[in-house]
Order: sequence, then C-alpha cells, then structure tokens
Amino acid sequence: MPRVVLSAFPMIDPETYREVLADAVDGPVEVEVAEMGSTERLIEAAAGADAVVTDINTPVTEAALDAVDLDVVVRSAVGVDNVDVAAAAERGVTVTRVPDYCTEEVATHSVSLLFACLRSLKPYDDSVDGGGWSWEAGAPVRRVSASTIGLLSFGPIAERAAEQLSGFDPDLVAYDPFVDADEMAEHGVEKVDFEGLFDRADHVGVYAPLTDATRGVVDADALARLSEDSVLVNVSRGPVVDADALLDALETNGIKAAGLDVLEAEPPEGDPLVGRDDTLVTPHAAWYSEEARDDLNRSGAADVAAVLNGETPDGRVDPDADWL
Repeated sequence: MPRVVLSAFPMIDPETYREVLADAVDGPVEVEVAEMGSTERLIEAAAGADAVVTDINTPVTEAALDAVDLDVVVRSAVGVDNVDVAAAAERGVTVTRVPDYCTEEVATHSVSLLFACLRSLKPYDDSVDGGGWSWEAGAPVRRVSASTIGLLSFGPIAERAAEQLSGFDPDLVAYDPFVDADEMAEHGVEKVDFEGLFDRADHVGVYAPLTDATRGVVDADALARLSEDSVLVNVSRGPVVDADALLDALETNGIKAAGLDVLEAEPPEGDPLVGRDDTLVTPHAAWYSEEARDDLNRSGAADVAAVLNGETPDGRVDPDADWL
C-alpha cells in the first residue's frame, strides 16, 4: 500500500489529501500526519514512505534524500527554496510545487501592504488610539498617481499586482532577467535593469523567489537608491532583503516604511523589524484565503496521485529551470 506522509502544518489538510487520493488512485493509500520542522524529523517520519508533503520549515537536503526512499516530495507552496531539487533529480525523486494557488491573494496582499504604508495607516491609527486627531501624524503622504512603482521579479504574482496597481495610474517598472520587455509591456510595465529599478522607483515590491542569486539582493546599495518617502514591500522570502540594511535604512530615514509578510526567521524572536512605527508586519499570511488553501491541498494531492499512478504531475519542478 502506498504511504503518504504529510507535515503537521496548518496549511496542509489531511482530509483533502485522503479524499483526492481515494478518488484518483486505484486501491487504498495510507495517509499519515507527522511533526516535521527539521531534517531529522523528516527522515524519521518518511521512513518507508512513497511521498512526503512538506512545509517551509523543513529542509529537504541531500542527506535526507539519501536516508529515505521517496518517489515524490511535494512542497506545499509556490517556492522550493528548502528543497534540494538537484539532489532529488539525481536520485530519481520528483519534486512538485503549487505555483498558482495564491496568485491573486499574494498580489492583493502586496498592494494592501503598499497602500497601508503609503497612506500611513499605522501611524494614523496609533495616533488616534493615543488621543490624537491630526492629519500631520502620518505626514508626508505622496500621491500614488504621481509615483513610480517598481516590481522586483515579474512572475504571475507580480503580473497580477501590476494589473491591480494600474487602476491607480502610477508608472510601473520591473526587473526580471527571465522576462522580456515585450511581455512586460503587455501589462503596462517598462523593463529596467536592477539598478534602474531602484533609481527609478519611488516604491518597490519584492516578488523574487529565494535562490543563490537573489539572497540578500536588496542590500544597502539598492536601498540607498530609494528616497526618504519610499516604501519597500516584501511578499517573497525574507532573506531576499538584507534585514540589517533595511533596518538601517529605516532608522536613518533613508526610506519611509516597509510592509513585510516575510522575515529572515519565522516566527520571529526579537526581530528588530517587528513592532516599529514604520514597519507593518504580517505572519507570512499573504497566501491565505479559504479558496487558496483548498486549491493548495487539492493540487498537491493531485500531484501525489499522478506520481503514484506513474504519470507526470502538473506541479513538477524542472531541475534545469533557469530560476532555480
């Protein structure tokens, strides 16, 4: 009997996996739930399993892949930065992800963070809560239509954010070495180089996946190109932004504010970016809606079923993809 082990992670719904697998696979499939969060726990839980559905906090390393005999690793998310995809491919292990389950949600969340910071909603709310009643509590606030908004990476989520932002009539620019200028232009976005993004943009949204090339790419030099009225939003992965450089930019009034759905360590413990008047932090929740959670689990389960049935899953990660 095939055995599937799910991480005991709130995003992952065992009942949906059981339902989908019962419908899609001939014969019974054993579905278990196990506490993960570390490579050691993964190895223990996955002993004898055919499939593992993992979470953001569980590294699927070369050593882990050597220690177990899996057919498929499902990363229950868009990104696969905690999975050694190359090592999996060398061992004949399929890696899948769910690339489009939360495109609308993350785009909407990023725009929400941007506008909350731009319009100084947190300072205004804090001021009123403290007995104040003055528009000056959030000053300065700049007009959105007079601004240029930069998008770092231009995948499906950034495309959707560009569509949403276009209704507010800012200029839109983007940097992504894997997307050509004509494709960006179809979305009303001008392609620029990396330095040009930070030179041109009044505000920047970070959508880049975490890879060796993007780790810490939003560094002190990039942030120094922004202005004291700028807002930085990150809905990708925390380590794409140099946290020390961002903190310094905020403390020296190099930028106005930051809207962060992701941090370098999650959940944070003593992170100096949390609790500041000029930061708005959400708990890696940009992906969430009830509809997105259902899509996530049904797509992941369908990928497991495809592998168990000897088929190529829709969410297969190509180990030779340029973006990895």
